[in-house]
Amino acid sequence: MKVFFNQLFDYNFYCNKKLIERCSAMDTVPEKSITLFSHILNAHHIWNARILEKPPEYKVWQPHDIKDWGDIHYENQRSSFEITTNSEDFEKRIDYENTEGRLFANTLQDILFHIINHSSHHRGQITMDFRDNNLEPLPMDYIHYKR
Repeated sequence: MKVFFNQLFDYNFYCNKKLIERCSAMDTVPEKSITLFSHILNAHHIWNARILEKPPEYKVWQPHDIKDWGDIHYENQRSSFEITTNSEDFEKRIDYENTEGRLFANTLQDILFHIINHSSHHRGQITMDFRDNNLEPLPMDYIHYKR
Protein backbone atom coordinates (compact mmCIF):
# COMPACT_ATOMS: atom_id res chain seq x y z
CA MET A 1 0.00 0.00 0.00
CA LYS A 2 2.85 2.40 0.76
CA VAL A 3 4.19 2.14 -2.77
CA PHE A 4 0.72 2.52 -4.28
CA PHE A 5 -0.12 5.62 -2.25
CA ASN A 6 3.31 7.15 -2.77
CA GLN A 7 2.79 6.78 -6.53
CA LEU A 8 -0.65 8.39 -6.32
CA PHE A 9 0.65 11.28 -4.22
CA ASP A 10 3.55 11.75 -6.64
CA TYR A 11 0.98 12.01 -9.45
CA ASN A 12 -1.09 14.45 -7.40
CA PHE A 13 2.01 16.51 -6.62
CA TYR A 14 3.02 16.58 -10.28
CA CYS A 15 -0.41 17.74 -11.50
CA ASN A 16 -0.79 20.39 -8.84
CA LYS A 17 2.74 21.65 -9.43
CA LYS A 18 2.06 21.99 -13.17
CA LEU A 19 -1.14 23.88 -12.44
CA ILE A 20 0.63 26.17 -9.97
CA GLU A 21 3.36 26.89 -12.53
CA ARG A 22 0.79 27.59 -15.24
CA CYS A 23 -1.34 29.89 -13.10
CA SER A 24 1.72 31.70 -11.72
CA ALA A 25 2.77 32.55 -15.29
CA MET A 26 -0.65 33.89 -16.30
CA ASP A 27 -1.58 37.58 -16.21
CA THR A 28 -5.12 36.76 -15.13
CA VAL A 29 -6.36 33.48 -13.64
CA PRO A 30 -10.11 32.88 -13.72
CA GLU A 31 -11.63 33.48 -10.29
CA LYS A 32 -13.40 30.12 -10.29
CA SER A 33 -10.07 28.35 -10.88
CA ILE A 34 -8.50 30.24 -7.96
CA THR A 35 -11.41 29.23 -5.73
CA LEU A 36 -11.27 25.58 -6.80
CA PHE A 37 -7.50 25.25 -6.47
CA SER A 38 -7.52 26.92 -3.05
CA HIS A 39 -10.19 24.39 -2.07
CA ILE A 40 -8.01 21.49 -3.31
CA LEU A 41 -5.16 22.73 -1.13
CA ASN A 42 -7.41 23.32 1.88
CA ALA A 43 -9.13 19.94 1.71
CA HIS A 44 -5.82 18.10 1.38
CA HIS A 45 -4.51 20.01 4.40
CA ILE A 46 -7.66 19.34 6.45
CA TRP A 47 -7.58 15.59 5.74
CA ASN A 48 -3.89 15.40 6.67
CA ALA A 49 -4.66 17.26 9.90
CA ARG A 50 -7.46 14.82 10.71
CA ILE A 51 -5.18 11.85 10.16
CA LEU A 52 -2.41 13.41 12.25
CA GLU A 53 -4.92 14.52 14.90
CA LYS A 54 -3.93 18.18 14.60
CA PRO A 55 -6.18 21.23 14.28
CA PRO A 56 -6.39 22.44 10.66
CA GLU A 57 -4.96 25.84 9.80
CA TYR A 58 -7.33 26.46 6.86
CA LYS A 59 -11.06 26.53 6.25
CA VAL A 60 -12.58 24.44 3.45
CA TRP A 61 -13.21 27.33 1.03
CA GLN A 62 -10.54 29.75 2.29
CA PRO A 63 -8.99 31.57 -0.68
CA HIS A 64 -5.21 31.75 -1.09
CA ASP A 65 -3.03 34.02 -3.19
CA ILE A 66 -1.45 32.18 -6.10
CA LYS A 67 1.98 33.13 -4.74
CA ASP A 68 1.23 31.00 -1.64
CA TRP A 69 -0.02 27.91 -3.47
CA GLY A 70 3.41 26.31 -3.88
CA ASP A 71 4.27 26.44 -0.18
CA ILE A 72 0.88 25.08 0.90
CA HIS A 73 1.07 22.35 -1.73
CA TYR A 74 4.59 21.34 -0.70
CA GLU A 75 3.55 21.11 2.96
CA ASN A 76 0.50 19.01 2.05
CA GLN A 77 2.70 16.62 0.10
CA ARG A 78 5.27 16.43 2.88
CA SER A 79 2.56 15.61 5.44
CA SER A 80 0.97 12.97 3.20
CA PHE A 81 4.35 11.37 2.58
CA GLU A 82 4.98 11.35 6.34
CA ILE A 83 1.62 9.64 6.85
CA THR A 84 2.20 6.96 4.22
CA THR A 85 5.80 6.37 5.32
CA ASN A 86 4.96 5.96 8.99
CA SER A 87 1.76 3.95 8.55
CA GLU A 88 1.81 0.22 9.01
CA ASP A 89 -1.95 -0.33 8.98
CA PHE A 90 -3.85 1.26 6.11
CA GLU A 91 -7.04 -0.36 7.43
CA LYS A 92 -6.67 1.68 10.63
CA ARG A 93 -9.86 3.51 11.54
CA ILE A 94 -9.59 7.30 11.69
CA ASP A 95 -12.24 9.05 13.77
CA TYR A 96 -12.85 12.68 12.84
CA GLU A 97 -15.33 15.51 12.93
CA ASN A 98 -16.43 17.01 9.63
CA THR A 99 -16.80 20.74 9.02
CA GLU A 100 -20.44 20.61 10.18
CA GLY A 101 -19.42 19.03 13.49
CA ARG A 102 -20.65 15.50 12.71
CA LEU A 103 -18.54 12.54 13.80
CA PHE A 104 -17.40 9.97 11.25
CA ALA A 105 -14.84 7.18 10.91
CA ASN A 106 -13.11 5.90 7.79
CA THR A 107 -10.07 3.78 7.14
CA LEU A 108 -6.77 5.47 6.45
CA GLN A 109 -6.68 4.03 2.94
CA ASP A 110 -10.16 5.40 2.19
CA ILE A 111 -9.14 8.87 3.35
CA LEU A 112 -5.87 8.82 1.41
CA PHE A 113 -7.66 7.71 -1.74
CA HIS A 114 -10.30 10.39 -1.17
CA ILE A 115 -7.60 13.10 -1.09
CA ILE A 116 -6.36 11.99 -4.52
CA ASN A 117 -9.82 11.52 -6.00
CA HIS A 118 -11.08 14.83 -4.61
CA SER A 119 -8.10 16.67 -6.09
CA SER A 120 -8.60 15.03 -9.49
CA HIS A 121 -12.29 15.91 -9.46
CA HIS A 122 -11.64 19.59 -8.85
CA ARG A 123 -8.73 19.72 -11.32
CA GLY A 124 -11.27 18.50 -13.87
CA GLN A 125 -13.49 21.44 -12.95
CA ILE A 126 -10.50 23.76 -13.37
CA THR A 127 -9.91 22.23 -16.80
CA MET A 128 -13.48 23.10 -17.75
CA ASP A 129 -13.08 26.61 -16.34
CA PHE A 130 -9.95 27.08 -18.44
CA ARG A 131 -11.88 26.00 -21.54
CA ASP A 132 -14.78 28.31 -20.66
CA ASN A 133 -12.25 31.16 -20.52
CA ASN A 134 -10.55 30.21 -23.81
CA LEU A 135 -7.44 28.94 -22.04
CA GLU A 136 -5.68 25.74 -23.05
CA PRO A 137 -5.97 23.23 -20.19
CA LEU A 138 -3.07 21.08 -19.07
CA PRO A 139 -3.06 17.33 -19.77
CA MET A 140 -3.39 15.93 -16.25
CA ASP A 141 -4.76 12.41 -16.78
CA TYR A 142 -2.98 9.76 -14.75
CA ILE A 143 -1.98 7.84 -17.89
CA HIS A 144 -0.31 10.97 -19.31
CA TYR A 145 1.67 11.23 -16.11
CA LYS A 146 2.71 7.56 -16.28
CA ARG A 147 3.84 7.89 -19.89
